[in-house]
Amino acid sequence: MTSILGAELAQRGVAPDCIRTIELVRDVLARVGDKWTLLTITALASGPLRFTALHEQVAGVSQRMLGQTLRALNRDGLVTRTAYPEVPPRVVYALTPLGRSLSEAVGGLVHWVRDHQSDIVRNRDEFDRTSTANNATPPRA
Repeated sequence: MTSILGAELAQRGVAPDCIRTIELVRDVLARVGDKWTLLTITALASGPLRFTALHEQVAGVSQRMLGQTLRALNRDGLVTRTAYPEVPPRVVYALTPLGRSLSEAVGGLVHWVRDHQSDIVRNRDEFDRTSTANNATPPRA
């Protein structure tokens, strides 16, 4: 099945292997850019967790959304799901080596934000002040 993006790129003459790479990059960036994915990866970076413990660490996520996020991460090979045949059942989630490498990359981004947060806040405040001032000025006739 060809995506709309793939069809558009093919029409522009992009090679099929490049199209697959572009589509995968966009898909992975969308996954990694999802806030629940980042928070889940970050929570699992300290070690394996049961669903309930993970749910408690990822503030604001619903059980349904956490379940969907974990399934997607499992599908991509970033998280393992281990079910133990006990009563009551015990399920543990952990980062795979691939997931740990993503966690390290995300850690770099988090550190960058921490290092630059005052600059970002200052720039946002300046933009908002300027934007508000520009919107308050009536247009010239």
